Amino acid sequence: MKGLVGFGKKQDCVLVIRDSDVVLEALREALDGAPERERAGLERALAVVGGVAGADEGPLRAAWVRERLARVGFAGDIGSVAAIKALRQAEPDLSLLAAVQLQRDAVAHPA
Repeated sequence: MKGLVGFGKKQDCVLVIRDSDVVLEALREALDGAPERERAGLERALAVVGGVAGADEGPLRAAWVRERLARVGFAGDIGSVAAIKALRQAEPDLSLLAAVQLQRDAVAHPA
């Protein structure tokens, strides 16, 4: 997930892109023709992807924010101004508005 940049201006849009439906279908197809020794692993993978596929975008954005903050070594209060500064340090293309919106998701969906 990344802040979008266009026409030399920062945008206030952050997208969550998931191909989980495509992955689920590929795993189902693989499971249909899989030999017995591979079935357990494919069934487990299908369960894991299935659990994530229906996930709400808020918690996904919150996890993304925490990953970016950890990458820059931020360990403080996620609801602080310092967290927004650290998030924008981690992702310089984020506008202030996008960073604040992402921070709100992270606060609303604690780890």
